[in-house]
Amino acid sequence: MRILIITGEISGDLYGALLVKRVREVNPSIHFIGIGGPRLRGTEAEILFSAESLSLVGIPKPSEIRKYYFIYRKIEELLKKRRVDLVLLIDFPGFNLKIAKLAKTYDYPVVYYVAPQVWAWHRNRVKTIKKCVDLLLVILPFEEEFFKRYSINVKYLGHPLLDVIKPNLNREMFFDVYQLDPSKQLVSFFPGSREGEVERHLPLFLRVYEELKRRNTNYQGIMVKAPGLRDSPLWERANKVLLVIENNQYDVLKYSDCALLASGTITLEAALLRTPAVVTYSLPSWLYFLAKHLVKVPYISLPNLILNREVYPEILQDRSSPEELSLALDKMAKSKDLILKDLNEISHLLGGPGASRRVAEEIIRFAQHIKKLP
Repeated sequence: MRILIITGEISGDLYGALLVKRVREVNPSIHFIGIGGPRLRGTEAEILFSAESLSLVGIPKPSEIRKYYFIYRKIEELLKKRRVDLVLLIDFPGFNLKIAKLAKTYDYPVVYYVAPQVWAWHRNRVKTIKKCVDLLLVILPFEEEFFKRYSINVKYLGHPLLDVIKPNLNREMFFDVYQLDPSKQLVSFFPGSREGEVERHLPLFLRVYEELKRRNTNYQGIMVKAPGLRDSPLWERANKVLLVIENNQYDVLKYSDCALLASGTITLEAALLRTPAVVTYSLPSWLYFLAKHLVKVPYISLPNLILNREVYPEILQDRSSPEELSLALDKMAKSKDLILKDLNEISHLLGGPGASRRVAEEIIRFAQHIKKLP
């Protein structure tokens, strides 16, 4: 059995790598081939193209369109030659839904893991999912009921983050390793995982930290650079103001008194680690205008969406001044006990660990209907 696997975002790459490992634990004869990032490359999957260069926000440049088209054609060649038996798509809907249509053109079975967020926007994508996806595996509890309303074959088997959110260091060792003062309050900053996000958020985050320090000198700061981001003068500037580290985000979140997060998967990671946080996000003005008219949900951060109420304050776009954000962070740091009940409820709603294993078993069961496996 050969499975075409395609991931695009950092989170999708993580979920894909976890899934490949669990599938191969159950059945080592299954071979994966496709597109992935650093984590998927660390498995035994055969990587044809790197996922990092496919990640973007907004309208792609002509060079990016040519690159997408080239990769699309290469995937089509692979499908034409019948080199795989099953197509497994993970998140990354802008590209993967096109691949789902392509796969159906050549009569391939398609499994989609981590559903496109059509409940928020692009509702018309439901038609493509219903037509081109044979099995949809979702990672948010409310998504199963949503897709069932459209008669889509959908299953919720838990969230894969519960398998991986484990700090490596205890508190004493963490503060010792990074030479931080355990008697001071720690505020952490996560400006995003894409280059464009960092360019928009990092200068603002530094001003927020300076304002926070002006309000209360007992704060110390740390900023996390997501894997795959290139070095730039922005990061050099940040390193002169606070401590900048790469990776190890779970330890940073675990021992932070509060965190400022660019909206994304990091918001759910913070919630699962019981970290008080403030969520922000900035877009080019024209894109923000479109988003305001297209997005159909009251919140943008996953913890708020899961609970359907605001646990993490969301201070977006024009409202995201250094003064507003620093004030909200200071307030969150002082009210940790008040939001713990809400954060514990999120963990309860997502269920226990083992989602990647359950998803692996479900995919293997599905594959058994297609091709007899050993």
